[in-house]
Amino acid sequence: MKSPKFRLLALAAVSALALAGCSASGASTADTASTEAAGSVTIGDNTGSHEIQTPVGTVVALDNRTFETLSSWGIEVAAAPLDIMPTTVPYSSDENIANIGNHREPNLELIVAAQPDLIISGQRFTEHDEEIAKLVPDATIIDLEPREGEDFGAELERQTLALGEIFGKQTEAEQLVADFQAARDRVTAAYDPAQTVMSVIVSGGEIGYSAPGSGRTFGPLYSIFDFTPALEVSDSSSDHQGDDISVEAIAASNPDWILVLDRDAGLTVQEDGYQPAEEVIANSDALANVTAVQDGHIYYVPSDTYTNESIQTYTEIYNGMADAFEAAK
Repeated sequence: MKSPKFRLLALAAVSALALAGCSASGASTADTASTEAAGSVTIGDNTGSHEIQTPVGTVVALDNRTFETLSSWGIEVAAAPLDIMPTTVPYSSDENIANIGNHREPNLELIVAAQPDLIISGQRFTEHDEEIAKLVPDATIIDLEPREGEDFGAELERQTLALGEIFGKQTEAEQLVADFQAARDRVTAAYDPAQTVMSVIVSGGEIGYSAPGSGRTFGPLYSIFDFTPALEVSDSSSDHQGDDISVEAIAASNPDWILVLDRDAGLTVQEDGYQPAEEVIANSDALANVTAVQDGHIYYVPSDTYTNESIQTYTEIYNGMADAFEAAK
């Protein structure tokens, strides 16, 4: 923990940024919503029930799933982990936002300095909730990360609608949910269960296996759409680089479709020697004769997916898969 003197200096620095931000980019979140009647909303999250005063004052956003949604609604945030925010989200280049770094070594003192009324946690930051609560006891912390064992799609909708209630964006939230459901229905109608599906994560030039159920990004889709897995293994995980299954084993399963997440493409800073997933797949001799490769039945999710798994991202993924499935009929 930094000294009290450091915290005072950090508070002064962030306060200066906030004042500059108001003069440069307009009203704060509270000012923007000032035409709304003051009141409160009660939100149930993963930890219980919270009464939140509205319009909301200072916001700190920590959950990657929420950045695109909040940004699209024009919600101003005082601090966020910009090191793990994709460049496709406007917040990433906003100099008025204090950068707390990433979830592995976050600068929590900047959250203290921001004096937030509301902290939107979740996903990578859930593990820090207890410590953050001790540092800013007067702030409300909500965590709407999709819960294990619950329907993943319904959990994304729950998160979106709750945020809509908090920020007075109910109509916008309902539209996001409607778009998401429409895209889901397209995939359901277009997918042929007689065709097998393989999902992989490409990282560091290597191809990892994203398992049905537990795999990163793709795991929940197998139950949502009743995808027929090309391969199932025991002891699978949700590892961010996929499970270490040989490319030969993936090829031997001979999938009709391959779904691909380019993990490295979603990183804020590209690592040296970065190889796009398309290049890795195309250059794999082991996969050359696989049905999906031969037929061109490979779907690459949006490049920012790894650090932007918002409801908008999944809507885009679903529509992309539906386009591919429809075109193959």
